[in-house]
Amino acid sequence: MPHILLLEDEPAIADTLLYALRSDGFEVTHVRLAREALAAFAQQPPDLAILDVGVPDGNGFDVCRAIRKSSELPIIFLTARNEEIDRVLGLELGADDYVSKPFSPREVCARVRAILRRSAGRPAATANDHHSPLLQLDEAAQRIRCSGQWLALTRYEYRLLATLLKRPQRIFSRAELMDLVWADAPDTADRTVDAHVKLLRAKLREAGASAELIQTHRNMGYSLQLVA
Repeated sequence: MPHILLLEDEPAIADTLLYALRSDGFEVTHVRLAREALAAFAQQPPDLAILDVGVPDGNGFDVCRAIRKSSELPIIFLTARNEEIDRVLGLELGADDYVSKPFSPREVCARVRAILRRSAGRPAATANDHHSPLLQLDEAAQRIRCSGQWLALTRYEYRLLATLLKRPQRIFSRAELMDLVWADAPDTADRTVDAHVKLLRAKLREAGASAELIQTHRNMGYSLQLVA
């Protein structure tokens, strides 16, 4: 039975989500404060966390930052705010999804199931573990090495590949990649993502990658599949 950590301080919303998640077969630990969420995470790491952005003693972003120091736990942000800057910040912190209130409890359950399916085959990793036998990320120098060879990447090619490499096997939609990679170029068309993926694939092959590392998921987006 998958274990969900729910951080939500509004009783009506918490009760609705608890009923929906438990009816859907999930075990749920509910807390109302940020410090309680971190304590619950330390005591019994869940399979996924749903974090309300605004709670009395802090916010879900701070909880996410603390968790990301040691874990790639799947995280969904739950908030009454729907501003672009909040979505961008949540994604930059490594959130897997972002749900704005009001919402459908069934939709939240469906998103939880989808994220758990995607993360089931993802190897456990720490927030600083961004290496594989094929790819190594040097964030300080903003460069990436493939099969021992430093890739000649443009700024946006580096950002795109680094984003995928930090969360291997996670499927990023075009919209998410636009928010994360082209946040400083809001007028860029979403087809730019496809063009940069094509360029990256060519550079990875040229550097010696024997398999197609960047995978296309029809009507969903792109992921990085690390293979030996």
